[in-house]
Amino acid sequence: MLYGITAAATALLLSALLAGVLRTPALRLGITDRRRRRRLPLSGGTAVALATVLVAAGADATGLLPLGAGVGRVVAAAGCVALLGLAADLRRLRWWVTPAGTAVAAGFVVPYEETGAAAGAAAVAWIAVATTVFRGLDHADGLAGAVGAVGAFGVAACATAELMDGLAALMGVLAAALAGFLLHNWFPARAGLGSAGALFTGFLLASSAVFVRAGQGIGAGTAVLYALTAIACADAALVVLGRRLDRRAVTRGRPDHLGHRMRRLGLTPRAVPVLLGAGSAVGVLVAVCVHTGRLSPGAVWWVAAAAAAPLLVLVRRPVTPVFRPRQRVASASPQVSERLRVRSG
Repeated sequence: MLYGITAAATALLLSALLAGVLRTPALRLGITDRRRRRRLPLSGGTAVALATVLVAAGADATGLLPLGAGVGRVVAAAGCVALLGLAADLRRLRWWVTPAGTAVAAGFVVPYEETGAAAGAAAVAWIAVATTVFRGLDHADGLAGAVGAVGAFGVAACATAELMDGLAALMGVLAAALAGFLLHNWFPARAGLGSAGALFTGFLLASSAVFVRAGQGIGAGTAVLYALTAIACADAALVVLGRRLDRRAVTRGRPDHLGHRMRRLGLTPRAVPVLLGAGSAVGVLVAVCVHTGRLSPGAVWWVAAAAAAPLLVLVRRPVTPVFRPRQRVASASPQVSERLRVRSG
């Protein structure tokens, strides 16, 4: 227990330190995102991945927190996925490259001896999809980090119930690393997660959840996996449904994610991750209760219904920014602004 707390504290401090130190190199290399009309360095993803891998590998090598062979493969594969995400941050890749690379990495970590061939193939597909939809949460300050940390605690609780101490310790280290990153990512963010950190976190959560549920019932397993990722799934469903209704390409980026539409309702930038983090916590709690047998798998239908209700409300909300009259004047060119002032005068 003491070693686990020490490892988590080390990961938190290391992640917070690296996220700050790597800001300048990220800016110089162009590893940035565009938020609020300024460049946001994506140093947080590298910080979270390095802190998690270094602390977990160090604890395993010293024998303080042995991970086990299977969990060690998960960490190594997650590191490779993080490198793929870093390549996506450096230059634009085709939309199918990261899901395909994630699926290849997932193929090396699924425990086929416990799942069987058919269920193992389904697990590979689910890991690729869950990782991709988690990447979509990195569109608002604090959102991906908060949801990821909550999900890590949920998987850690499930692993503890199965006496998988190595996997539980790894999830604790990941949650702590995300907490350290959030010190830089809370609004207004000074560092972003980027594709490297989002893919790393999503892959580690999804593959660890599959590891915990391997060899158990398919129905209950599906329910647990969904409840652990309910917010990310709701965001992906909202994006796909909204773009199809607008007759736009699903793979083309647009400010139409869950956080964007909630901001259109008047919520503040800090309220969005708090509310969605709380929603994720509810889903994770249901997942843990189903996994441990305290609730039946049917309880997950309540989670699905709770996620579907705001989806139906938000899907028709406009996503293009609407300026107030004064903001419209300020954002226009000087000539247009002068004409508008004359007309309004």
